[in-house]
Amino acid sequence: MWLIPVHAAKTCLPRLIERALAGEEIVISRAGVPAVRLVPVDAPARTRVFGALKGRIPTDDRLYGPLAASDLRDWEGAE
Repeated sequence: MWLIPVHAAKTCLPRLIERALAGEEIVISRAGVPAVRLVPVDAPARTRVFGALKGRIPTDDRLYGPLAASDLRDWEGAE
């Protein structure tokens, strides 16, 4: 990991971009505290898997039942 102060990052941004594109971890700090990480755009930050939480969130049968008339009016925006 390469930790660089924000002032220095402003002056050598093109070089930092090249290093990040080459796979190096670049962290920009403010007052000595890591603040942001410079990463290539095509690097996925997180991968989402459809159905990954299936069975992990408890549900109630009421979730699948019909809405009460007042709730349905609110949902549809009717007066």
